[in-house]
Amino acid sequence: MAQQRKRPSGGHGGHGPGMPVEKAKNFKGTMKKLLQYMGKFKIAIFFVMLFAAAATIFTVVGPKLLGNATTELFEGLMLKLSGQGKIRYDKIGSILLVLLGIYILSSVFAFVQGWIMTSISQKMCFRLRKDISEKINRMPLGYFESNKIGDVLSRITNDVDTLGQSLNQSITQLITSVCTVVGIVFIMLTMSVKMTLITLVILPVSAILVMIVVSKSQKYFIAQQNSLGEIDGQIEETFSGHNIIKAFNREQSELDTFNRTNEVLYESAWKSQFLSGLMMPVMNFVSNLGYVAVAISGAMFAAAGTIQIGDIVAFIQYVKRFTQPISQLAQVSNMLQSMAAAAERIFEFLDEEEEDQTETSSIQAEDITGKVTFSHVRFGYNPDKIVINDFNCDVQPGQMVAIVGPTGAGKTTMIKLLMRFYDINSGSIKIDGYDIRDFNRSDLRHNFGMVLQDTWLYKGTIMENIRYGRLDATDEEVIAAAKAARADRFIRTLPGGYQMELNEEASNISQGQKQLLTIARALLADNPILILDEATSSVDTRTEQLIQKAMATLMKGRTSFVIAHRLSTIKDADLILVMKDGDIIEQGNHNTLIEQNGFYASLYNSQFEAAV
Repeated sequence: MAQQRKRPSGGHGGHGPGMPVEKAKNFKGTMKKLLQYMGKFKIAIFFVMLFAAAATIFTVVGPKLLGNATTELFEGLMLKLSGQGKIRYDKIGSILLVLLGIYILSSVFAFVQGWIMTSISQKMCFRLRKDISEKINRMPLGYFESNKIGDVLSRITNDVDTLGQSLNQSITQLITSVCTVVGIVFIMLTMSVKMTLITLVILPVSAILVMIVVSKSQKYFIAQQNSLGEIDGQIEETFSGHNIIKAFNREQSELDTFNRTNEVLYESAWKSQFLSGLMMPVMNFVSNLGYVAVAISGAMFAAAGTIQIGDIVAFIQYVKRFTQPISQLAQVSNMLQSMAAAAERIFEFLDEEEEDQTETSSIQAEDITGKVTFSHVRFGYNPDKIVINDFNCDVQPGQMVAIVGPTGAGKTTMIKLLMRFYDINSGSIKIDGYDIRDFNRSDLRHNFGMVLQDTWLYKGTIMENIRYGRLDATDEEVIAAAKAARADRFIRTLPGGYQMELNEEASNISQGQKQLLTIARALLADNPILILDEATSSVDTRTEQLIQKAMATLMKGRTSFVIAHRLSTIKDADLILVMKDGDIIEQGNHNTLIEQNGFYASLYNSQFEAAV
C-alpha cells in the first residue's frame, strides 16, 4: 500500500527556561531501566565523569591564579612607586604560564569527554533504532491496527533523538554544574568566609525571581504547545484535502478557522516568549547585585588589610560564574524529565507483547502443493466478540476460491487467519495436512503471494519494486515476470523504462499500472498460494480487463483465494464461498449458486441490475 507519510504526532525540541516538558509517569523506574540499558557503556561513562570533573576543576582554579597574578602586579607596583622594590615580572610570568597550561589541560579534558559522550549517545540511538526496527518485525498485526502509525514513527524518530540529545547534554552539564558550584564555593571560602557568605545571600533572591517568572510563563507555554498542535493539524488537513476544499468553495471558511487558531498561538507565544526572555535580565540583575556586594565589601576588607586586591578580582569572576551553573542545573532537570519521558515511551514499545517467531515443533515442509483445509475455525479479535463462528472448507491444489459477502462478513479476517496474522481460538487450518501453527511464521508466509486493493510500492526504480518479490532474481527474470503480467508494454513507454524512479507515493504512474506491477512482483515470487483482495476495485473497465488477464496468468497452477465485491470478476471460480456474519452460508460454483436462488443469487442479481 502506497501509504501517505504523516508527520509524527508530538515532537520534542529544546527546552528553554520556563518551558514545560513532558514528564515520565515513572521517573525512577524508567531511569533505572535506562541505566541498565546503558550497562555496556559504564566504563566510558566513568571516564566522561572523570574528564568532565577535571576540566571543570581546572577552569575553576583559573580566576584564583589570575587573582594571584593581579596581587603580585599590584604589590610590585606599590613597591616601585615607594622606591622599595620593583615589579617581579618573572613571578607574574610563571603564574600566567601555569594558568595557560591549566586552561589548555581543561580544554583537552573537555574535548575528550565531549568526544566520548557523543560516541555513547549516538551508539545508544543506533542501538535503540535497531531494537525498535527489529521489534516492529516481531509485533502482531493487531498492534498496528489499534495504534496510530504516527505514534510508532514518533518513538523511532522524535523520542530516540530526544533521548540521545538529552543524554549527551545532561550528564556532562550535570557534572560540570555541580563541580563548578562546589569548586567556586570551596575556593571562595579559602579566600574569605565573610565575602563568601555575602555572595551566597544573592542565591535565594535569584531563586525567588526565577520561580516567579516560571510560574507566570508556564500556562502560556502550555497554551502555545496546544495551539501549535492544532495549527499543524489544520495545515496538514488543508493541504491533504485541498481539492475537496476548492470543490466545495470552503477556502474562506478554512482561512477563518486558521486565523482564529493563529491568533491564539500569537497571543500565547508572545506572552510566553516575553516572560521567558525576562530570565536573562533577571539573572544579570542578580549578578550585578553580587558585583556591587563584592565591590563594597571587598573595598572595606582590603582597607582593613584582611583581603588582597587579587582576591577581590577573583571574587568578581566567581560571582559572575556562580549564577550560570545554578540556572544550568534547572535546565538539566528539564532535560532529565524529557529524557525519562522519551525513554519511557521507547521502553513501553519494546516491552509490547510479541508474536511467537519460532515453534518448538516447527516443520520444514518442502514443495507445498496448496491444499488448504479449514476445520471448525472459531475466532474473535476479543474473546467475548466472536466474528468467525464455525468455518469449514476444503480447498484442493490449484483451485480458485472466491470469498464473497457483505461488509463485515469476515472475508478479510479469514485471510489474516490463514497467514497467521492472528491465531484462531479453536479448530484448525491446515496446509497440505500440516497445521499452520506448527510452522514458523516466516516459513508459513513464504508460501503466500499477495495482490491487494491498496498497492504498496516504495521509492525506487520499477525494476527494484518488481524484484521485491524475489531479491535474487536476475533482470531477465524481472522482465519476464513483467511481460507475463502485461506490464512490460507500459513500462517501456515510461521515461527510463525499468529504471524509472517511483516517488514516495508512486503517484507518477496510474492506479492500474501500480496494480500490474504488484501482479508482476507476485509472479516473480512464484508462491504456491495466492491471495487477491479486491485487486481491480479502483480501476476503469478497460484496465480491469487487462488486470484480469494478468491475474489469470498469475493464478494458473496455484491455489488462489480471491476476495471480491464485484461478482462478475469471479464467475469462473472453482469454488465460491458466500459468507455472512462469520459463517459460510452457501458454497459452490457460480452456476450452482445461481440455481439455488439464495443469498449469492440475490447479491449477483442486484449488481447486475445496478450495472444495467
